Amino acid sequence: MNDFDSMGILPVFTKRLAGRSITRPTAVQRLAIPPLLEGQSVVFRSATGTGKTLTFLLPAIQGLLGGRDGDPPPYRGPEVLVCAPTLELCSQIKGELDFLLGAEGIARVPASALLIGSMNLNRQIEGLRKGKPLVAVGNPGRILLLAKMGKLSFRGLRFLVLDEADRLTAPECREETADLARAIARGSNPESLVVAACSATVSPKTGEHLRPLLEGAILLETDEQEILRERIEHWAIFSEGRRKARTLASFLAAARPKKVLVFTGRAYDAGKTVSALRQRKIAAAGLFSGMDKGERKAALERFRSGKTDVLVSSDLAARGLDIPGISHVVALDVGESPEAYIHRAGRTGRAGNRGVMVCIGDEIEMHRLAALEKKLGIKVFPKELYDGRVCVPAPIE
Repeated sequence: MNDFDSMGILPVFTKRLAGRSITRPTAVQRLAIPPLLEGQSVVFRSATGTGKTLTFLLPAIQGLLGGRDGDPPPYRGPEVLVCAPTLELCSQIKGELDFLLGAEGIARVPASALLIGSMNLNRQIEGLRKGKPLVAVGNPGRILLLAKMGKLSFRGLRFLVLDEADRLTAPECREETADLARAIARGSNPESLVVAACSATVSPKTGEHLRPLLEGAILLETDEQEILRERIEHWAIFSEGRRKARTLASFLAAARPKKVLVFTGRAYDAGKTVSALRQRKIAAAGLFSGMDKGERKAALERFRSGKTDVLVSSDLAARGLDIPGISHVVALDVGESPEAYIHRAGRTGRAGNRGVMVCIGDEIEMHRLAALEKKLGIKVFPKELYDGRVCVPAPIE
């Protein structure tokens, strides 16, 4: 028997998952799927790469199938709403959603809708009017706009997902998310609404900002550092700030990573890094604010397909992305936040694979990394670039 069967997942979905060789639930799926199936709101925290998307999508979509024999009830808006902070993450969730909705035997569920800010607003309005989707995925700003225009109703909402909940309540998203939370609380039936809020890091402040929607929710946690410690090797390479692009290029030539995701804290720095790599004849793509939707989509597709081995991204743009086969993550700056380090490192070492997290930083950043090493319980190995190789530094005599 497929292990998902014993958890109450319908055969139509377990067969679909088996086609991807997914037969054993992850720890977070075992922990969070049963209460969500029973209608219990849940806040769950688990390391990146542990299957959080399927954790909330399976119970949400399975709940749509009950009681749909005969004539459908009057349409009152989506019954499942998934809210995520970035356009790329929304598109990624929509892809997983379409995968599940494409299973044979669930044609009774209407098509889903993608409601993100980069898409044509009038087309989205027309899609909601004609398609009457029971499932919608979008970012807070666009969902809120459609609701204020009277084009999107929360009256029929039964299942709400807040993916990357900590980012949704970060300063740059907090106001929109708070407005959306209040609108959903007013427009839905809070007593019957099931809420799933999740991220690799969920702080107490996250719960405070989402309080209107999380009354009665239970908190579930797995060991968020398990993958960080066991599947990812952590390296530190010293570099002065003005030489970081050169150091990165030397590292890429020496390590020859299969697929590498490079993080910068600011979009401006990401753009500069892409330019510097291209000047050195290194094929690199960028993913950061300021690029239009087509450019961002093309960059991701080239990286996913292997046409480009290096993707340079700001933190926000790469939030929650699940790109198979990333062998190395490189951080060109080191902050003091353990949460930021966890999210960056979590882009590698996924789906049972191993990976390497590399921090390229100056003296101050190396001190910050040493502090993170203690807080996270990881071991960081110093490395240096010598004679075209990545080496262990020679001992100081």
